[in-house]
Amino acid sequence: MQTQLLSAEQISKVLLLNKQKKIVLNNINLYIKPGELVGLLGVNGAGKTTLASIISSLHPATVGDVKFKGQSIYQDLTGYRLKLGYCPQVPNFENNLSVQENLLFAGRYYGMNHEQITERAASLMHDFELEQYADVSPDKLSGGYQRRLLIARTIIHNPELVILDEPTVGLDPYMRRELLRAIKLLKKDNIAVLLTTHYLDEVEGLVDRVYIIDHGVVVAHGTIAELNAQHGTSKLEDLFFAVTARKINVSDNDVSSDSMANTSNTTEVL
Repeated sequence: MQTQLLSAEQISKVLLLNKQKKIVLNNINLYIKPGELVGLLGVNGAGKTTLASIISSLHPATVGDVKFKGQSIYQDLTGYRLKLGYCPQVPNFENNLSVQENLLFAGRYYGMNHEQITERAASLMHDFELEQYADVSPDKLSGGYQRRLLIARTIIHNPELVILDEPTVGLDPYMRRELLRAIKLLKKDNIAVLLTTHYLDEVEGLVDRVYIIDHGVVVAHGTIAELNAQHGTSKLEDLFFAVTARKINVSDNDVSSDSMANTSNTTEVL
């Protein structure tokens, strides 16, 4: 069995909203192998972005642990972040810098030397067809090219794992197709990818495995072929509706008692 690159173990997230506890994630378990492209699927509000933010170390879990190559990321957050690339939903460029300068700046942030940064930035601008926009401010780019730049910046330091959070939201069909082509380049470079999306059509034929999340709970995981066979479906869309058809009501007391028993990485309810 291939070694797991990353594992999220018994992850729960509880928020305090209007003085009421809301369980956003409930006892989530997920793993990613080296070079694997994994889809995290769910409707808006299912918990995808919350889980992605925990795996990317932007926010802590209330309960549970995230391990990278078998070690808790919280033992060496800096080391983990050097191996990670995170692509947010909303572009957050330095618009006073050009496209090329944004890439160079990101490379310096990760401690790359000038020769490494220059060579890597040039290679990425070629791969993502950004060369003609090298001296343009990112806010002058179309939405599709901004997404390309986001991904290029995300992998400037050659990370082993990339998290793409809803990368195709708001794009027209042509730019979505072009961006998915760019995502395939990551797999070609043996970069593991966690792709969160609610667009079912874009993951068929793209991902190795999927996790389907509903009301903060994983309701199905495996290859699309395996899951279709299990549920008697032939398309991902039919599979998705089959496993999310019933409402999952989670009360404040429903977080797994086994996961709550391990409080070493538990944080206060936010």
